Amino acid sequence: MATPNELTAMRRAIAISAQGLGTTSPNPPVGCVILDRDGVPVGEGYHLRKGDHHAEVNALTAAGERAEGGTAVVTLEPCNHHGRTPPCRQALIDAKVSRVLMAVMDPTSRGEGGAAVLEQAGIEVERGVLEQEALLVLGPWLHSLRTGRPHITWAYTVGGNEDDDQAMTELRRTHDLVIWRNGTIEEGVPGGHGEDAFRVPFPPLGNDPAIALRTLAEAGARTVLVEGSSNAATRLLADVVDRVIIDIAGTAPSSRSAGPGAESSVPGGFRLADVKPLGGLVRLIAERTWD
Repeated sequence: MATPNELTAMRRAIAISAQGLGTTSPNPPVGCVILDRDGVPVGEGYHLRKGDHHAEVNALTAAGERAEGGTAVVTLEPCNHHGRTPPCRQALIDAKVSRVLMAVMDPTSRGEGGAAVLEQAGIEVERGVLEQEALLVLGPWLHSLRTGRPHITWAYTVGGNEDDDQAMTELRRTHDLVIWRNGTIEEGVPGGHGEDAFRVPFPPLGNDPAIALRTLAEAGARTVLVEGSSNAATRLLADVVDRVIIDIAGTAPSSRSAGPGAESSVPGGFRLADVKPLGGLVRLIAERTWD
């Protein structure tokens, strides 16, 4: 069972893993915290982009010798293969940690998996620690693996200027690709992905949703943001949108209402998952209720 310190560390690992959203693809956004043998945090790290060190290596580097006999708390099962970087399970073994906690098992893990190899090396392993919380960050990446296509978010602002909205600007940076209202396609974080790991497809995406999704997936995108309440891209991908984000501007403590406008209501087939104030806006987040 995870201790209170370890649960706190896992939530910290989840929080810092989100720093990789919009740049790690096609790799997953992962966070890691190292606790020393007394349960004190001594290092943390996250994965930024494909080709860079993974979260575990960054956290171990920060911890140094204090990792020996300690615990690694990581949001995804450590990798078990040599890719552009060595396997993270070996880095943990070499650092002589005594315990590894992981939130989500990696469906792409090679061979017997990183967790199994750690156990064979005599390291205690805990699986599924705060898994549902870790999926807040890893969920879209896993969705992309399962479906073979990017996770699609449709976002628009009601009653405000979408071009000048700071909240929408920040949202773009958490997605691999952004499809603008005029059909232009850009990286959410310009130049943020690793070399030879990602490319921006040339528009237009055509008229066939299946071909459009394949084009986006082959570019290396795991997450795509489609902007605008009504345009060619939203119509093309309408049936495969996984999440809708609606920013409603102009709210006031008391105002005359003309009734619920269709443009600010949750579309059919979606359930409201979150509502929160965001500066002068109210943000609605709705998830697709796939049958």
